[in-house]
Amino acid sequence: MTDSPAHADAAPIDGLAYIRERGMGALADRMGIEAIEFTRDRAVATMPVAGNTQPIGLLHGGAYVVLGESLGSMHANLVAPEGYVAVGVDINATHTGSATSGLVTGVCTPIKLGRSIAVHEIVITDEHGSRCSTVRITNFYKQQRD
Repeated sequence: MTDSPAHADAAPIDGLAYIRERGMGALADRMGIEAIEFTRDRAVATMPVAGNTQPIGLLHGGAYVVLGESLGSMHANLVAPEGYVAVGVDINATHTGSATSGLVTGVCTPIKLGRSIAVHEIVITDEHGSRCSTVRITNFYKQQRD
């Protein structure tokens, strides 16, 4: 992870309290995404396969992207420089496996936390630990207006 001066001196973070207070959004709630860990170094959440499948019973590719974007954007906002909010400007996903039941787990780690952008990689695995999707998201830090 690369820290800029804007991030290096930040106060300790209680990320789960931040998520409980702010929420992860209506879409994340509808898809059953549950935050497990939110720290300065990483964010982890789970999502059920049931209810998020495509017609042939595989977890929908878009569901992987929703999990990845939810984690990456929330983490970028968690560590945003004071007075700024993170807004997504790019996302991509490579699906390399297929979950058909249980939960998938997304582990989000920052690649770059800069003054104006944050880049995160989210690795999503099934209950057996097999990688199903790798998502990368770039967020731009925009000055927050009241």
